[in-house]
Amino acid sequence: MMLSISIAENLIAMQNGEKIPFSKVKHETIYAMIDNGILRKQILGRSKALVYLTNKNKLDAYLQNHLGIESLEKYIEGLKRADLTRGEAVDISSNSKLKSIRTFKGFLVNCFQPVECKLNGKPLTIQPSEGTFTFVYDFENFFPTDNIVIVGIENPSNFRHIQKQRKLFNNIQPLFVSRYPQSKDLIKWLQTIPNNYLHFGDFDFAGLNIYINEFKKHLHDKASFYLPTNIEEKLSTKGNRDNYNNQTIQFDRTEIKEENVLTLLKLIEKYKKGLEQEIFAK
Repeated sequence: MMLSISIAENLIAMQNGEKIPFSKVKHETIYAMIDNGILRKQILGRSKALVYLTNKNKLDAYLQNHLGIESLEKYIEGLKRADLTRGEAVDISSNSKLKSIRTFKGFLVNCFQPVECKLNGKPLTIQPSEGTFTFVYDFENFFPTDNIVIVGIENPSNFRHIQKQRKLFNNIQPLFVSRYPQSKDLIKWLQTIPNNYLHFGDFDFAGLNIYINEFKKHLHDKASFYLPTNIEEKLSTKGNRDNYNNQTIQFDRTEIKEENVLTLLKLIEKYKKGLEQEIFAK
């Protein structure tokens, strides 16, 4: 059984001699404590009752024996911390699942030529072997050189087969990042580095929704949407009408100023089709 922050804070208040309205502490642990005589319920009327502590030592013993909590103050502090580790969770509550803790943070990167970076102030060359990726865990201290363009890829297949798409990016020095697994780590990192971001996604309404709502709105002018030179030919001959019929725009078109996005919107409407980026990984 896990205590919420509010219940834990009310228990501390009761340790300090306060009487708490029963309506604020309705919880299975509170009911159990009342049944065990640790807390007492004081009826004040037909619809009002207060709960107060009868014995502090019994409360401490119950919390330790039943919930593994040695200190309510440390327990609350741990719940409020975003960086709580599993070891610290066990230390404060004997429960590594005290709160949802991400064992792995970070994101995958890939490249088809060596990319020079710094990690924790030390030089690092990203150069995965074919069929492997590099996972960046300590992304807060990961910095590519300024001339590197970060290319975000939506589809795992395209991320896996970047060599087949090398000709698309001959004019830049790219470091590819994967949108999956999805987390806020990637966008946090992109906001802290000076490098430009190029979004390589599906050429349909869904792909534009992802770009506008997940990247452009956070990165502003630092972000741009990748549009191949032969996009009209590909969209007209290889596009899918279902993508057009089953997708909707989830952003305000009147606010769009980026030329590549406006061009793609016109082409999608012209041919009534959408194009998935996997076509470029074949």
